Amino acid sequence: MPPTLHDHYATASDSMAAHLLAALRAEHGADVAITPDTLAPLDQFHSRGITATEELAVLLGPLPGERILDIGCGIGGPARWIAARYACHVTGVDLTEAFCRTAAALNEATGLTGRVEIHNGSATALPLPDAAFDRAYSQNVAMNIADKPQMYREAFRVLKPGGVLVLSNLLAGNGPPYFPVPWATIPAHSHLATESETRADLLATGFAIEVFDNRSATLRPSLATARRRLEQGAMPPLGLQVLMGPRFAEMMLNSMKSGEEGRVETVEIRVRKPG
Repeated sequence: MPPTLHDHYATASDSMAAHLLAALRAEHGADVAITPDTLAPLDQFHSRGITATEELAVLLGPLPGERILDIGCGIGGPARWIAARYACHVTGVDLTEAFCRTAAALNEATGLTGRVEIHNGSATALPLPDAAFDRAYSQNVAMNIADKPQMYREAFRVLKPGGVLVLSNLLAGNGPPYFPVPWATIPAHSHLATESETRADLLATGFAIEVFDNRSATLRPSLATARRRLEQGAMPPLGLQVLMGPRFAEMMLNSMKSGEEGRVETVEIRVRKPG
């Protein structure tokens, strides 16, 4: 029987938060402060880690007191970092139950339970009310979602009039990526849209496109550098392999190689719901 998408993320368990915290303390000492910054090597479950989250947050522009939505929050790293840095409230939604439980435990460990809340649910059927959020974002999630128009419709529904959605998406390039990659073990689990499809889907939903930045060419040199380090065995002691297991090194190499060869494109998008 072929693996399912659940199997791909099956390393997550109810003990994962304790495992991640133990790894952090083993590296930095038993008295290390548990903060969104110290956890960043372990809980930023997307390419380019905390650097990518910082760039996304600038594009998102959250203001103190605003209600922000993280669609596909994983174990909550970006949600915690944005809530702490921008003094806002972040709600995360993720399909993987064990990720949600891990996120909640790490929220407690960082003292952010009152500022970050987590819901188990689908990006295509958000368990949230209409017009509840000032801003929303989704970071390296859409490639796991076949029905992207429905994902965008749901984001549109839960945003207030004038609300902003920021997407950090991987798009289809000049050929299929090498598998396995961090988001999929087999091609059946990978749903990469083209740039033209993405623009059309967002406009059809009713969003106005403010930024559509294809960053692939800019990022390729850094991908090559990171790939060479990884091929030489330079995996950091604290990294996403702690969450995903030893198979993650192969996934990262395939992702980097796919990006270098233009098989995967990286875009940053900001759209707005008309006010």
